[in-house]
Amino acid sequence: MTTNLVAIGTGKGLFLARSEDDRMTWAVSGPHFPMTGVYAVAIDTRRSPVRLLAGVDSSHFGPIVATSDNVGETWDEPEERPIAFPEDSETALVRVWQITPSPVEPDVVYAGTEPQGLFRSTDGGQRYEFVRGLWEHPHRPEWGAGFGGPAVHTIVPHATDPARMLVAMSTGGVYLTDDGGESWQASNAGIRAVYVPDPFPEFGQCIHKVTANPANPDQYFAQVHHGVYRSDDAGKTWDSIADGLPTDFGFAIVAHPYRPGVIYSFPLEADSRRFPPGFRCQVYRSEDAGKTWEPLSAGLPEEPFYPSVLRDAMCTDNAETVGVYFGTRDGDVYASRDEGEHWQLLASHLPEVLCVRSAVIE
Repeated sequence: MTTNLVAIGTGKGLFLARSEDDRMTWAVSGPHFPMTGVYAVAIDTRRSPVRLLAGVDSSHFGPIVATSDNVGETWDEPEERPIAFPEDSETALVRVWQITPSPVEPDVVYAGTEPQGLFRSTDGGQRYEFVRGLWEHPHRPEWGAGFGGPAVHTIVPHATDPARMLVAMSTGGVYLTDDGGESWQASNAGIRAVYVPDPFPEFGQCIHKVTANPANPDQYFAQVHHGVYRSDDAGKTWDSIADGLPTDFGFAIVAHPYRPGVIYSFPLEADSRRFPPGFRCQVYRSEDAGKTWEPLSAGLPEEPFYPSVLRDAMCTDNAETVGVYFGTRDGDVYASRDEGEHWQLLASHLPEVLCVRSAVIE
């Protein structure tokens, strides 16, 4: 049996939506980990059985990474914290913002944290080692805190080369490694920074999200604090692709998993007005790497629409005809089973949606 799974991390726990009829109807269970913030979720389809990983932020017990090998029926919550900053760092883990399985290294999983740390697991995400190269970068004392906190919120391992990886943070910018994390280079050429004297600094940009298509792994797309960009040279330089969008502000940007150059965005008016432009619920899609954009709204609410979509609250699945999903800060989740052409309401009245991930499970 084939199951389509959507994992929805919210401000009050994790919800799991399942479809057994090719995403026509959905059954939603939860909350798992009630009254906790679930800021990061991953569905590791490399494994058999598939493993779910959840970054759980409990105000009472602190942050952990929990795993499930039976699609959320039961969870393994480690007695010892799987992610912890070493004593000599003189800091402590606040939250796990990102969990990303490696596409080329079996059992390797990466985690991005607040404060701006990177961790690597070699046992499928149960125990993690500190990646010192990023923490010891000479820029780190000058990395700032975005509105959401000082965090590594984006991890993009290269699709074919395990030594290469991109990470992004607010406010620090994009950093690249080509030696497995031993050393890192700021890579923000062409990305504009706002509210600072130098509009194009070496680092310090407020990056909201970066994505890449595995079929063209040296092409990246970035949503920035007032800016949408593409890099065609593995992140070394960036060019604006905001023309054609109603605004250049937003949080989420997602690449199609198979079709190079196909990306999805959910624009917002501005940092001071975090509403969809014209109060219209629309996802924008580009099929030519950002040269042109088209709005997609069939099946989405037509009445005035006010919620925003956070950086990890939009995703695609890995179905043959790709599904696209997004969740809003007012707790609604929408799904498209035909690459964004048509939409349906998957779940409503959930807590604030922080992250959404989806996959096909055989």
